[in-house]
Amino acid sequence: MSDLGLKDVSPDVRDEPDGILRVAIHGEVTEDRARAVLGVIRRVAESGRDVLVLADMRHTGPLSAPARKVVTEGVRAARIDAVAIIGASYSLRVVLTLLAKGVQMLTGRHYPQQLFDTEGEAHTWLLARRDALGQGGARIPE
Repeated sequence: MSDLGLKDVSPDVRDEPDGILRVAIHGEVTEDRARAVLGVIRRVAESGRDVLVLADMRHTGPLSAPARKVVTEGVRAARIDAVAIIGASYSLRVVLTLLAKGVQMLTGRHYPQQLFDTEGEAHTWLLARRDALGQGGARIPE
């Protein structure tokens, strides 16, 4: 794993040794926190690495309106290869599902996002997505 200097960009993101970005926001998702997380994602994409995100939302609070706007704009512009979400509340699940569908409609790009009950299931799915990307099965629908 190359050092992209990600540690100092956002305390809410950890770059795991297997190449998965683990996002865990405790409390409210503010505009600044959303920008910081998306900054990490952008750096990883620009490095040429696969952008695989495990979003642990077990302790995530509300997503403010300004943060929703930042996330929508950031996700539309960023290359994200897969997002596995665990522990999201019902309201966050609804917002994230609508966000994914909106990004697909606006960009015409598939946005591979899945909701999972356990971290193990999410991790397994992300590793399978990584393997598919490495075999030229690149950024296509499942």
